[in-house]
Amino acid sequence: MRGCLLLREKQTIEWPLRLRVAFYIAEALDYCNTEGRPLYHDLNAYRVLFDEDGDPRLSCFGLMKNSMDGKSYSTNLAYTPPEYLKNGRVIPESVIYSFGTVLLDLLSGKHIPPSHALDMIRGENLNLLMDSHLEGKFSSEEATQVVGLASQCLQYEPRERPSTKNLVVTLARLQTKSDVPSNVMLRVSKHEEAQSTPQRPLSPLAEACSRMDLTAIHQILVMAHYRDDKETHELSFQEWTQQMRDMLEARKQGDTAFRDKDFKTAIDYYSQFINVNIMVSPTVYARRSLCHLFSDRSDAALLDAMQAQCAHPDWPTAFYMQSVALSKLDMQKDAADMLLEGAALEEKRQRGARAS
Repeated sequence: MRGCLLLREKQTIEWPLRLRVAFYIAEALDYCNTEGRPLYHDLNAYRVLFDEDGDPRLSCFGLMKNSMDGKSYSTNLAYTPPEYLKNGRVIPESVIYSFGTVLLDLLSGKHIPPSHALDMIRGENLNLLMDSHLEGKFSSEEATQVVGLASQCLQYEPRERPSTKNLVVTLARLQTKSDVPSNVMLRVSKHEEAQSTPQRPLSPLAEACSRMDLTAIHQILVMAHYRDDKETHELSFQEWTQQMRDMLEARKQGDTAFRDKDFKTAIDYYSQFINVNIMVSPTVYARRSLCHLFSDRSDAALLDAMQAQCAHPDWPTAFYMQSVALSKLDMQKDAADMLLEGAALEEKRQRGARAS
């Protein structure tokens, strides 16, 4: 894989390819549904990758084990299906809702909260919704159909959302450039695409993850402490409640156990912190993920790394930890993809720091 949908910042994805992305993902979801795996964990644009031919593909780690238990979903409430907010459960129709948010990303080129997008749709403000980088180079008729489909997917009542087969049928009609290879639409030759794999030196954390050196990863995470958590929460008056004090004490005890390599105890304390559900910490998820790896629980490690990404979508560490867990699960191709995504995000962060 060569990169995810929202990380191809060097170019504008042209309209026909956006329609192809929507169609291919709908086909993938319909296939999963046919195979008896209708629940896909936290479907979003970061799950859409491009393969060696430039074709869009849906990453397989949305189908991890506990995505089937109906309880796992993103911590970003603005994009969470209403039924999950009501009763904490995910159903097949929840995946359709999430597909609607992906359609919004394809239309606008950025994350727009569904409620805001629906207001724009009802106001028939199509031009305001569309990605300005397209510079008007899209079919208004096709865009209207995609907007309508997104609106159906985002219906409050699950039963009013379309089926995966309806998605496929609707989007199949919009594939007007089926004969044009995806890499041509991306304006990247296969040779150039192969050469686009980052050759940059890996950071110490990326290098440790590529070697699956858990001891080195542990040392780096201990040294990093919570420096990347500052953007994910702000404490309020709740900080002074007993519940908050107990939660922070649990995290402190978890940190002590983590530092001392008592990983079972660290898991117990970190789980206490997470289960209170007042404060979301990607660092805690990353640390618990590593604890699971030391305990030979690769499935649990992957799910925690995914939760770290949900809490902090452009955090390289979350991608690196997913890479290690995927390697342990013998999913080497996906592991390599995640390592590259993490390296690309880390390089982007470093460029931003130099520019400022």
